[in-house]
Amino acid sequence: MTSTIGGALDVPPLVAEPDAGLGPGSGIGADALRPDGIAKVTGGFAYSSDLSLDHMLWGATLRSPHPRARIVSIDVGAALAVPGVSAVLTHEDVPGRKTYGLEVADQPVLAVAEVRFVGEPVAIVAADHPETARRAAALIAVEYDPMPAVLDAVAAMDPDAELVHEHPPTDHHGEGNVLRHIAIRRGTEAPPSHTTVTTEYQVGMQDQAFLGPESGLAVPTPEGGVELFVATQALHVDQQQIAASLALLPQMVTVRLAGVGGAFGGREDLSMQIHACLLARYTGRPVKMVYSREESFLGHVHRHPALMTFEHSADADGRLTRVRAKIVLDGGAYSSCSSAVVSNAASFAVGPYECDNVSIDAYVVYTNNPPCGAMRGFGSVQACFGYESQMDKLAEKLGMDPVELRIKNAMKTGSKMPTGQVIDGPVPVAELLRIVRDRPLPASLPADVPDQSLLPGGWSNTTHGEGVRRGVGYAVGFKNNCYAEGADDYSTAKVRLSVADGVVVAEVFTSAVEVGQGLVTVLPQIIRTELGVELVFTHPATSLLGEAGSSSASRQTYCTGGAVKLACEAVRAELLDRAAARHRRDLDGATLAEGFVTAADGRRLAALAELLEGEAVEATREFHHRPTQPLSRTLDAYGHTGQGDAHVQFAFAAHRVVADVDVELGLVHLVEITTAQDVGKALNPLSVKGQIHGGTAQGVGLALMEELRVVDGRIANASFTDYLIPTILDIPPMDVEVLELADPAAPYGLRGVGEPPTISSTPAVVAAVRDATGMPLVRVPLRPEHIVGG
Repeated sequence: MTSTIGGALDVPPLVAEPDAGLGPGSGIGADALRPDGIAKVTGGFAYSSDLSLDHMLWGATLRSPHPRARIVSIDVGAALAVPGVSAVLTHEDVPGRKTYGLEVADQPVLAVAEVRFVGEPVAIVAADHPETARRAAALIAVEYDPMPAVLDAVAAMDPDAELVHEHPPTDHHGEGNVLRHIAIRRGTEAPPSHTTVTTEYQVGMQDQAFLGPESGLAVPTPEGGVELFVATQALHVDQQQIAASLALLPQMVTVRLAGVGGAFGGREDLSMQIHACLLARYTGRPVKMVYSREESFLGHVHRHPALMTFEHSADADGRLTRVRAKIVLDGGAYSSCSSAVVSNAASFAVGPYECDNVSIDAYVVYTNNPPCGAMRGFGSVQACFGYESQMDKLAEKLGMDPVELRIKNAMKTGSKMPTGQVIDGPVPVAELLRIVRDRPLPASLPADVPDQSLLPGGWSNTTHGEGVRRGVGYAVGFKNNCYAEGADDYSTAKVRLSVADGVVVAEVFTSAVEVGQGLVTVLPQIIRTELGVELVFTHPATSLLGEAGSSSASRQTYCTGGAVKLACEAVRAELLDRAAARHRRDLDGATLAEGFVTAADGRRLAALAELLEGEAVEATREFHHRPTQPLSRTLDAYGHTGQGDAHVQFAFAAHRVVADVDVELGLVHLVEITTAQDVGKALNPLSVKGQIHGGTAQGVGLALMEELRVVDGRIANASFTDYLIPTILDIPPMDVEVLELADPAAPYGLRGVGEPPTISSTPAVVAAVRDATGMPLVRVPLRPEHIVGG
């Protein structure tokens, strides 16, 4: 894709046409094809790293080699002397706000006086070739004075610990290195009852591991602004932060969505956005930046590692009488969205179970480790591994079936969260558990296995079946959808209906970001359902359109889908008014279908093409979901704290995993995964199942292999050679059952789909291995030594 300097890169709209395999049945509830699907699988889709302009420069970043150090001096002379180099910039060249951040602006655009993690950007270079830019960056001479690093999150909580930030933010009510502490107290401090289990658990640092590295192309505009084409999750959030650091009005910064090669939370924070824009404005030329794989691991946030202690008490019948939890999340050097992640970890620490007496303390702590932030599951993943492992241990101590124990304690409609929030609408926890439990189990392995790939270790020929035991594990989890704790979470969309060459065409305009979740498929499905028009153009997302929020929190189909639905209803009302005026009678019950105004009895009253008469009908609408409130920080009249209706909606999923484990070598082969999930309404059933498959695969990764190993503050395995993610050979056959129990408050009754599969799949895998081995297994990802040696 090429253009000339000063001209915008033209990105055509995505077209969903009948001849693309879509027909009259391609509205809500149909397996509509992705309009970008063929281009992606054939290699024709342009991702952000594919963009280019004539005469563009390439950007590169110099990063800190120390987890913590003072910057004594920076000498850029040698870098500037390299032929082909156009600019070398440091913090002194940032004209506006020197810091940025999603919730607290505590992260420097370029390090000022101190670096706080290995990989922190210190200087940036623009040159006429990417290798020249990287070579010049390596020639920048930085004198550091290393300082003792704060690397242990628990030790960092000590009031006498070194401060990672000299003046830490106080917005979220933490002290010292504690960014935020959530304390939830509900019920009484009842003494332990019949049976109590207490265990400490650990969750390692997981990476989003998206395949498309951070990349973008910044183009200076004649008016002194900048236009950025970038893979991101939130156009307007990026725009606001870029403008603040460039000392520009927001309207002088245009952010356009480029092709996104995966996100999973890792693109909520800025990476190269401000850097590319700084270089473009300084040089007056387009600047492209593309991270290497190693740099990608350094340049984005990760899932928070966790140290958690849970204490569960139950009476002789197995009913929970008290749950205590202490959760410590390592937030790394900067805040990102850690305060929201720890809120989720606290809110969901008891799981989808009823318990009257709850005491939860959840902390997120600054350290000099790599920054952590959003990743699929967002705090609920860590908590679910803890509480589901506890339910298994409690069942074992009580001598109960682990599924029956869960069903006995399962939430139902009207149950209360530990925060006091009443869960309305369907709450199918027991139903989901029964579905996965009652599915037939796979056949046992024969004594002489003919296919080596079916054994732990696979084709590596490590075992021939000796020492292999089978285990079955269960888990159920839940999570909120949409933003929480009082955020005004809304989305804006415009829908236009017009006639082109005698054909009625619908267009949808929104800044909502497609990151692979299928929004570009769902929005046309909504339009076809509401307006009865087959040909739909989805215009590229840009910050020039109204805000649609981030593609995160399983919220876009809910919020942007809701906005599109409202806009369609307004367009439909205008067309029905025109038809009523033409026919001079009330059209109560009429609708739009197959390009016509259709009466309640099915008669076609008017063609939409005639009603439009060369004049487009359009409407712009905002969709706001029901309000939420922050969790309380003080005791209420009942002695409770951490209370409030903090969440919009809840989504539930359950997993059963069957695993064969070589107990002598510590190897695991997953035989089958069964999952059931309530999605409210499957707007696109095929896409829904794809999300469940993908989310489960990431949960499998956390259970068995995915961990960024941080040694002395340094990532030791920043490559896909050493950071392992599941391949198709690691994921077994999956049996997926989708429930459609409508949420009465949501558009079409839908629930967010993408995150719940990641939450309950991890503990289900561990439970299966625990069942096969009898080992306690209190840490993920599992390693062979955990399985063999405890």
